Amino acid sequence: MFRTALRAQGYKVVAVEDGLDALKFLEAQTPAAVVLDLGLPRLHGGDVLREMASRGLTHAVPVIIVTGESRPILNELDFACVLRKPISAEELIAAVRGCIAKARSHPPQF
Repeated sequence: MFRTALRAQGYKVVAVEDGLDALKFLEAQTPAAVVLDLGLPRLHGGDVLREMASRGLTHAVPVIIVTGESRPILNELDFACVLRKPISAEELIAAVRGCIAKARSHPPQF
């Protein structure tokens, strides 16, 4: 549902099956934004985000977390915004649009 909604808004969407595939994709591509569910199989989304941060990607790529998990794990992660499940397609689209616009207007300082 979310892929279809984002594509209908003109976004190119690449979906992966699990956290390991997400990291493989990020080795080859630098997307405009990442929508990351923390409850990914094989490698937790928090671990994906930590690896992105260790590579310096979270400064250049806004990460929109979609989760039902509790706040403590979120306090230690670097992300642009968080959406609590359940969410609507409209909420996701608004978050993606806002995070990409913010990243473009405030490029990272290295």
